[in-house]
Parts: sequence; structure tokens; C-alpha cells
Amino acid sequence: AQLVESGGGSVPAGGSLRLSCTVSGYDVDSRCLGWFRQVPGQERAAIAHADRDGPTFVADAVKGRFTVSQDNAKLAVNLQMNGLRTEDSGMYYCVGTIGHCYRRDKESDYDVWGQGTQVTVFS
Repeated sequence: AQLVESGGGSVPAGGSLRLSCTVSGYDVDSRCLGWFRQVPGQERAAIAHADRDGPTFVADAVKGRFTVSQDNAKLAVNLQMNGLRTEDSGMYYCVGTIGHCYRRDKESDYDVWGQGTQVTVFS
């Protein structure tokens, strides 16, 4: 399986970005796809994940501002980020695994990772 992210960039605080991740090799009925974020000096943290039926987790720090969704027709997972804050800056990684999404919030829960896309929010 392979995950390829796109959509990162630099935006002012309050702006929006949409990250997309194209999936190949995961054409199975049950798959969990999501996003992690890494800030320099910190471990990667789960931001959101979704299965084919919809969102299954959104981190408290981004709840109400970020929306995750799987595009089953295009085999992709998207992260719509609105109301961006400077603390949202970091490297965003698309992640995937076969099976359910229940309580899959650790790095070790995912066996396929994208290369990462940088998001920078400036004040």
C-alpha cells in the first residue's frame, strides 16, 4: 500500500487548508485512514481518523475546526482545516491500516505512512 499527501502550505492564522491523501493498494472494504501531526521536538500525535462510514476520531485540540472524511470513490482521505492557528503548524502525515478505527490513536496502530506534508500557520 502507498499513501501520497498533497495540499500543505503556508497560510495566515484564521485561514483554511485542505489536505488530501491518495491511497493505493488498500482497496479493501475495511480500512482505517487518518492523519498525524508532528511538531519539532515532539512525538507525532493523532489528529483525526475515519473509516468508510465516516469520521471516527478528531483530537480535542482541533475539534470543531478540522473535518476528516474518506472519499470511497477516489480511495482518498481528506482533512479540511478551518480556523487555523499558529499551533497547528507542523508536518502532517497520512496513515492507514486495514480493519477498524476503534481506539487507533497510536503510531504503532498504523502500518502505512505517507511522506508528510508541511503546514505552516503564521500570525
